[in-house]
Amino acid sequence: MTRDPGASPERTRLAWRRTGMSAAAVALLAARPAFHPGAGPAEWLIAAAAMAGWAALIGLALHRSPGLRVRPPRPAGRSIRAYALITAAFAVIGGLVVML
Repeated sequence: MTRDPGASPERTRLAWRRTGMSAAAVALLAARPAFHPGAGPAEWLIAAAAMAGWAALIGLALHRSPGLRVRPPRPAGRSIRAYALITAAFAVIGGLVVML
């Protein structure tokens, strides 16, 4: 079975894009309680953390994208690990939003 060198990097780039879009939705939902009239510092900090996490994910995706366009694609290095940690932080932020 031969491997198509063009399809795998393209699928990876599209997956990074989908993850960035879903992270934007999560960040906006996490920031929603901060706009409530009785919101306090906890809600503001959670909203700020969610927006910072989203910005970091988008930054990583933009940093990784050129490496996927070259042939052969460059290895991901530490960006995959950072992406996983930020995604786990989003899970924690989601839990905090539910608890508030």
